[in-house]
Amino acid sequence: MDKFMKEALKEARRGFREGGIPIGSVLVKNGKIIGRGHNRRVQKNSQILHAEIDCLENAGRMRSYKGTVLYSTLMPCYLCAGAVVQFGIKKVVVGERLHYHGKGTQKVMETHGVKVVSMYCKECVDIMEKFAKDNPELWAEDTGQA
Repeated sequence: MDKFMKEALKEARRGFREGGIPIGSVLVKNGKIIGRGHNRRVQKNSQILHAEIDCLENAGRMRSYKGTVLYSTLMPCYLCAGAVVQFGIKKVVVGERLHYHGKGTQKVMETHGVKVVSMYCKECVDIMEKFAKDNPELWAEDTGQA
């Protein structure tokens, strides 16, 4: 597994230990992590604090996202894909897309010049599979299926 995906997975596990949804993200520039985050919707009672949004917030204000790569343990939703497009992030690496296939978000990002690399990360799949099975109502809420 890629070292940056390992770090995103650490974030997902952290969120899970906090009682939240196990999705993690890191933002990388020049081979260094400049931001990290995890889904904190439950922990912060927030509708929009997805892993990618938390990661971008924690990276802080940036004049330009040129040369950055966003790693996420799960395919980004429209909210997070929109942030990727808005800030001009040109590459997203996804750990798994089985539990949230993106419902067109990959196409949205690619239409705007974002390279989306989908890898099959067994650990990312396993943590989401367990979470979705054990927490179907919360998972349905998070994916807009409630």
